[in-house]
Amino acid sequence: MRKTQAKKLPLAPDPKFNDKLVTRFVNNLMWQGKKSVSYDIFYSAIERVNKITGDDGYEIWKKALANVTPSVEVRSRRIGGATFQIPAEVRPDRKVSLSIKWLIRYSRERNGRSMADKLANEIVAAAKGEGAAFKKKEDTHRMAEANKAFAHFRV
Repeated sequence: MRKTQAKKLPLAPDPKFNDKLVTRFVNNLMWQGKKSVSYDIFYSAIERVNKITGDDGYEIWKKALANVTPSVEVRSRRIGGATFQIPAEVRPDRKVSLSIKWLIRYSRERNGRSMADKLANEIVAAAKGEGAAFKKKEDTHRMAEANKAFAHFRV
């Protein structure tokens, strides 16, 4: 890196659960700067999770996020003209970022009426250890396991 790293702006906790992680999730969910719409989608998704499971929707969401969080990933590295996929630990900040992005991405790809519906279904599936976002984590881990032989190239 040539310059100093940009400072992280502090996030304000969300109004309902008073959690900065929810704000981070909502910021990733947001399109075209419409944060209030994003909050509406998130809160109604949590309500739907509440109805589907009968448990606290917020806790189910946290469990889903934990289930989707990867611990290892593969990174490309060129060595002697060949590109190797080298397994590496995921930084804590990136872990959360990846899990949030995967949950939202695969929610958008789901079939359903509204985004809140799709998000709720993906959250419930991820909490159970199912769904596309959970599969993505499993695939990432499997890829790292398959390329374990190249771990000695790690920087």
